[in-house]
Amino acid sequence: MNECEPLVLKLKCHRGSSWDMTMNKKMITASLLIMVSSVALSQVSEKEAGRLGNELTAIGALASKNASGSIPAYTGGLAYDESVDPLKNIYQNERALFVITNKNLGQYKQNLTQGQLALFAKYPQTYQMPVYKTHRTSAYPQGVYKKAKQNATTAKLVDGGNGMINFIETVPFAIPKNGIEVIWNHVSRFRGGSIERNAAQIPVQSNGEYRAIKVRSQLTAPQYLKDGYSAVKDDNVLFYYTQAIKSPARLTGNVLLVHETIDQVNQPRMAWSYNAGQRRVRRAPQVAYDAPAPATEGLRTSDQLDMFNGAPDRYDWKLMGKKEIYIPYNSYKLADPNLKYRDIVSAGHINQDHTRYELHRVWKVEATLKEGARHVYAKRTFYVDEDSWQIAIADHYDNRGELWRVSEGHALQFVNANTPWYVSTTNYDLFSGRYIVELNNEERDPFKFGVQVKRKHFTAAAIRRQGKR
Repeated sequence: MNECEPLVLKLKCHRGSSWDMTMNKKMITASLLIMVSSVALSQVSEKEAGRLGNELTAIGALASKNASGSIPAYTGGLAYDESVDPLKNIYQNERALFVITNKNLGQYKQNLTQGQLALFAKYPQTYQMPVYKTHRTSAYPQGVYKKAKQNATTAKLVDGGNGMINFIETVPFAIPKNGIEVIWNHVSRFRGGSIERNAAQIPVQSNGEYRAIKVRSQLTAPQYLKDGYSAVKDDNVLFYYTQAIKSPARLTGNVLLVHETIDQVNQPRMAWSYNAGQRRVRRAPQVAYDAPAPATEGLRTSDQLDMFNGAPDRYDWKLMGKKEIYIPYNSYKLADPNLKYRDIVSAGHINQDHTRYELHRVWKVEATLKEGARHVYAKRTFYVDEDSWQIAIADHYDNRGELWRVSEGHALQFVNANTPWYVSTTNYDLFSGRYIVELNNEERDPFKFGVQVKRKHFTAAAIRRQGKR
């Protein structure tokens, strides 16, 4: 007997009164909801988890090459070496296999996103994509792989996917069954444990003019706090984050503090801001969803930091399967410290001569705004790299269904920290011709991994002190 048969039998037994019929309908509805809910919350079996490290990589990517061999088999990624400069271009002697332009665009459409095609249409004379040999360089520490396998058989979604339980630190769903599990893998992926970054957020006008906003940010997972993880204080915390503005003068000293929660519907993200002009710390509940991100001139929403972050509850998430797409990868040229920002920033889009695209398998996830929910993006499409769980490309649609903004995450493998991460992100506004790009080329110490900080560093008192420096 299958599990649906008792419902059928109950229906046959209760044909008397209207009360019986009503109660029967309620029982059937409730049972069906339980069944649906259990499917949504289910984890994979031990047998299925056994695929990890075999035909699947340790975190769930297909280990084999693709049919044509243009995507090679995974062989472990780049080896960890803390003594190596991670920004040194190990592929500097490689030349592009080909360059996609408007003249040959038709040959490659099947491996491009709608956002990429829109950029070619918007900038037919200048936009191009240099495509290089594919290298599957992504790698993580052994501890991440161990946790991913453990999570595969224990981690569950709760509250309709808005949170997780039985989850350890990173990669909860190495073998995802739906779109929201893929997104949770991105949101919770390993980022080196504790990192300090010095970068420039650069809002660019349609004519190419810009003024860089210098930012120092710090992100630390609670497991990497100097004073250790607390089961009481850190139970629902994914990471702690600060962002301090260093220039221009009118913004210098403004600091944002975020305690990123795992279940943001049950316990919303906790955020505070220090305004240097007012010398006051205030709660900042608006730092979420589609609120304009600080110091971006309205070109990026709060949940677009790191390509996507925060609560997923305003969208229905649909897994569209895997595709082979040309995505930014091994972006050493773009991270070259010998480049100046003026070498990269141009009208309409960054100078694509400094970019590198490779063919990789990605998970495609569509997010559609729920009925009654509010967000400036009515639909979003995410392309998530299978080897790292990082979002590589995101297309954002307005409430009329028109493609509005296109985001790209230019990443490489930081071998000194055994983690892949972005060296630059871009967000292009197709309507205005403006965009924002995050760069590090002119900054001293752009990436510091393994930063030792205590929990008290991520308090309202601490950001007040940071802002006064």
